[in-house]
Amino acid sequence: MKDKGFDILSYVEYLRSQGVDFIPLPSVKNQRKFMRSVETGTEDLKKGQLEDLRRELGECRRCRLHETRTNVVFGEGNPDAAVVFVGEAPGEEEDRTGRPFVGRAGQLLTRMIEAMTLKRDKVYICNVLKCRPPDNRDPLPDEVSTCFPFLKRQLEIIRPRVVVTLGKHALKVLTGERAGVTTVHGRWYNNMGMRILPTFHPAFLLRYPSMKRAAWDDLKKVMKELGLK
Repeated sequence: MKDKGFDILSYVEYLRSQGVDFIPLPSVKNQRKFMRSVETGTEDLKKGQLEDLRRELGECRRCRLHETRTNVVFGEGNPDAAVVFVGEAPGEEEDRTGRPFVGRAGQLLTRMIEAMTLKRDKVYICNVLKCRPPDNRDPLPDEVSTCFPFLKRQLEIIRPRVVVTLGKHALKVLTGERAGVTTVHGRWYNNMGMRILPTFHPAFLLRYPSMKRAAWDDLKKVMKELGLK
């Protein structure tokens, strides 16, 4: 279960900013109800902050990608998620629907999440780029630098316990690591106040099914970090 200690403090700070300076201590009988209300309040707060960020992003025209994309793909999932999966960029299906990881690679990612005893709607999924590059080419440096502030803010709002990077581009952007995923997958990084674990992009696993076992070993490390069985 996700440790709510830091989130509780954040929620108390939010209440203080709204002029609330006293919270009655619940009786033992009501502690569970109190905790549920705090968790719901924190999730609602983060949901609102993500919605504000999405409005700020708008129908983005900050780089050349708006010329060829169909939809901005912001991200989706639980705003209070314990784990966030970060990929490279939207593909064809994602561009068409405006949702992250909904094509064949997305279907595999969903199965990977479920194998971790999680549900897709209980995690958060997004990409480094919010718009599809033409012909699924690699992101260009200026495109990454334009999009990164929005990814950074998403992670600051959600404050996950673990970020799983999918593929080399998310790995490089969030850790600065220049080695390939094949070399460093399953290795823990600490950056931006987060625990980050790189693994293979699901699209790569579709091309090289023999690497699924290695990816599963990586995800088991995440499960151990989160206390999942």
